Amino acid sequence: MVSNATAGALRLPYQTLSAASFKGMRDTKQALAQSPLGVALVELIYLRVSQLNGCAFCLEMHAKALRARGEAQERVDALAGWHASTRFNARERAALQWADTLTHIAQTHAPDAEFDALRAHFSDAEISDLTLAIASMNALNRVAIAMRQ
Repeated sequence: MVSNATAGALRLPYQTLSAASFKGMRDTKQALAQSPLGVALVELIYLRVSQLNGCAFCLEMHAKALRARGEAQERVDALAGWHASTRFNARERAALQWADTLTHIAQTHAPDAEFDALRAHFSDAEISDLTLAIASMNALNRVAIAMRQ
């Protein structure tokens, strides 16, 4: 894994080379910030997905965003081990499990039991937004890592 400190220059200026596509990704992020999920949960999901993908740029950005919104440092620190932590409520745990499942979709295939577990905590629209948040962060992680951001 290449870290931000050793990565050197950006491989390609993808933000300008693919401006229209990148704008669509930014627009998706802005729309999700308005989701009934709440910015705090969306940022938590972004950070978790970035942990799983090892995107140093995104890890720093989303940890900083969470702290700026008043998230306790202890929760940010515990996120990598959320399965064993008592710092996350049932709603957050369901969302984090879905994030883990979708980020590792080649292995998990998004089982019905994990999808069904979301229904106890989220509306259909929220599940849709949660799924799009996870998918978009996976895409952005892959671009950032590929381009050595």
